[in-house]
Amino acid sequence: MIQKTFHHVAIVSYFSIGAYDTDTVDEDLILSEVLTELGISHEIVVWSDPDVKWNSFSCLLIKSVWDYFDYYPEFLDWIERMKLLNIPVWNALDTILWNSSKEYLLEIEKKGFPVISGIILEAESKPELGLIRQKINSDTVVVKPLVSGGAKNTLKIKLSDWNNYAQKLEDLLQEEDFLVQPYIPEVAEVGEYSLLFFNGKFSHAVLKTPAKSDFRVQHYFGGTIQVINPKPKMLESCQKLMDTFAPNTLYGRVDGVEINGVFHLMELELIEPYLFLALSEKAIPNYKAALKQRLLGL
Repeated sequence: MIQKTFHHVAIVSYFSIGAYDTDTVDEDLILSEVLTELGISHEIVVWSDPDVKWNSFSCLLIKSVWDYFDYYPEFLDWIERMKLLNIPVWNALDTILWNSSKEYLLEIEKKGFPVISGIILEAESKPELGLIRQKINSDTVVVKPLVSGGAKNTLKIKLSDWNNYAQKLEDLLQEEDFLVQPYIPEVAEVGEYSLLFFNGKFSHAVLKTPAKSDFRVQHYFGGTIQVINPKPKMLESCQKLMDTFAPNTLYGRVDGVEINGVFHLMELELIEPYLFLALSEKAIPNYKAALKQRLLGL
């Protein structure tokens, strides 16, 4: 059987306004360099650019669509248009659709995996403190849009201060669904682990630690990042999550926290995760090998 090769590849990115990529290494350019080394023709294009001729590409590599949640209806329309092209997309469009709403966390939890999931507050509803207390065993909660990223509109609320936030949250709920999750002190005390996988195989891992007195681990909020070697038990847990919920993916990032020695999933990033390619010496070689296998069959 002859393996199909891809002659002109789109690296799918976004129009940067500096909101989500401040002080980051440009991984689009790293991917471009890798494809050049592999002898693969390619372009970096923007998913929302109306002038892109998508049918000129033999494959789409979705890399940095970091504003998809800001324009979610348009992004969903774009996905439907890309489906009509009937060309390979990585990660697959159905995988991206499933992963685009944090409702997937509740699905993973229902299948018996340790997850920091929470409860959904539907758009235009009025948040009920009694229900939140009943469903979430924590004195402090984190509230975020069900479709979101980059800690956008994310609130940390002590339930004893609920009245000070209720109106703000009710206003936000006029626009979209939200997720209420328990606040996890281990994130501030230790940090959030990110394990990276290419073609389903573990590549490298980092520990993201928030700035003092903050709970958001993103670097643009002052968080720090260090390369780590995950414990075998943690790696086994993340590998099982990838095998179960992210089969046949080019890339995946499993974000989570360790509580009493057990890894709890916080995010399964299958759309546009930052891959920390410049931090680990293993990252780019592993990424290159995965792309070589996908695009050249080697």
